[in-house]
Amino acid sequence: AQQLVESGGGSVQAGGSLTLSCVASGYTIRSACMGWFRQPPGKEREAVALISTRGSLYADSVKGRFALWQDNAKNTVYLQMHYLKPEDSAVYYCARADDRDGTGWCHRLSSAFYPYWGRGTQVTVSS
Repeated sequence: AQQLVESGGGSVQAGGSLTLSCVASGYTIRSACMGWFRQPPGKEREAVALISTRGSLYADSVKGRFALWQDNAKNTVYLQMHYLKPEDSAVYYCARADDRDGTGWCHRLSSAFYPYWGRGTQVTVSS
């Protein structure tokens, strides 16, 4: 079965760091756009970052603080988060869109392009 499993969430003080992992199974992440999204309590889900054949793309709110990369051998995507703020608190989700032709068509910071989702991992940043 094709799955996405996130881990690495937790509680941290403002200014701290966390690294989230998303392990994919049942397909190769080299044939996909891989994105991270988050949903703060009581708010809409929003895009954080993505990686595709076109490179990485970040939401303005996390540029310069978050870094995304993938390890193809481990079929895993990572989101390293630095200088965390209380407003970064959310459930963080990993998602994918198929890109077997490698065109990068899904190189877009929008959940509408991502049909496959993990269950999420909670990140809480205290002030």
